[in-house]
Amino acid sequence: MKNNVFNILKKELREMFRDKKSLAMMLVIPIFIPLLVIGMSALFESQMNMPITDYNRIGFNYELNSVEESIIDDLEINPVYDTEENLKEQFEKGEIVLYVTKNNNVYTINGDDSDTTTYASSLVESYFQIYKDYLQTDYLANHNVDPSEVLNIITLEENIVTEDNFFASYVTNYAFFFIIMAITVSATYPATDATAGEKERGTLETLLTFPIKSKDIIIGKFLSVSLSSIITGVLSLVLAILSLKIANNMFKKKKKIDLMLSSSSLIFALIVILAYSFLISGLCIAIASKSKTFKEAQSALTPLTFISFFPGMIAFMIGITTTNVYACIPFLNYTLIFTDITSGNINFIHILLMLISTVIIIIVILKIIIKQYKSERVLFG
Repeated sequence: MKNNVFNILKKELREMFRDKKSLAMMLVIPIFIPLLVIGMSALFESQMNMPITDYNRIGFNYELNSVEESIIDDLEINPVYDTEENLKEQFEKGEIVLYVTKNNNVYTINGDDSDTTTYASSLVESYFQIYKDYLQTDYLANHNVDPSEVLNIITLEENIVTEDNFFASYVTNYAFFFIIMAITVSATYPATDATAGEKERGTLETLLTFPIKSKDIIIGKFLSVSLSSIITGVLSLVLAILSLKIANNMFKKKKKIDLMLSSSSLIFALIVILAYSFLISGLCIAIASKSKTFKEAQSALTPLTFISFFPGMIAFMIGITTTNVYACIPFLNYTLIFTDITSGNINFIHILLMLISTVIIIIVILKIIIKQYKSERVLFG
């Protein structure tokens, strides 16, 4: 049995490495991961370090007093004074970022929900908070009340690091999503060629004439596709680590944010990638085996590319946390556990449940494929 499996494995690997498309799927797609990581880092860098001159042109439909002008100067706001109608027109033309209108003692900040307006709105809110504090302090002092006894009745301290953690988690997880997609794409082509491709070429009938059990054929093909997926996954992980290191050193803002994974996190991340590589390889072979032609198999496997990372992406976006049940659900569990790993929350029970469920699913898949290869209806239509 071992010799038969090894011979099938050797045959499939020989064909795989001779095929330029298989090599492209295996080796070229991971190259896009550094572009993704560095591109996302550059986007965050540009958003967080946007020059104040890009969003400090603010309109006012009323004259500011000396105190307000002093606050505006300190905050580097560039004021534009005009009527509400003219300010609205200037805003629509992009000449000002937003504008403030005053009706009696009610102030209204007018704008939209663009990123630039968000920065400008935060700047104006800071201005109003400072001005409000000044008016409250002045009012209390004029009424012989110590402002510190009223305004500082409680002490508030902040120790918030979520921005840094969010950025690191955001970039590393999206890099993982791309790794998942790269592994899936890498598995689809060799799985299609090893099953539907052989049917279409007529070489499967020849292979079945040899004294080799269906079980040995399937395991050999499964191992060859898994090896292709693992190569892609490991290469993708290495490139992701290198690109994260570049992002750490390249952007000023990111020097305060640790994007790198610890040694233990890398080991467990590799375990997750290996488990996923075996699972997706088995699924690709199972689906492609039912197809009669190469093109039909590719069409059947296309939805799997999206199914592979959408559950995890949605879970990450809405903040689902890992539980014992989720750790057993295919596709979802890999992303959740990887998210835990990158945040330093390594739960061995969840990892063990993920591995057990993966092994069970792979065994079931292989049994189904072996049964398919014993059916003439499936093999020859």
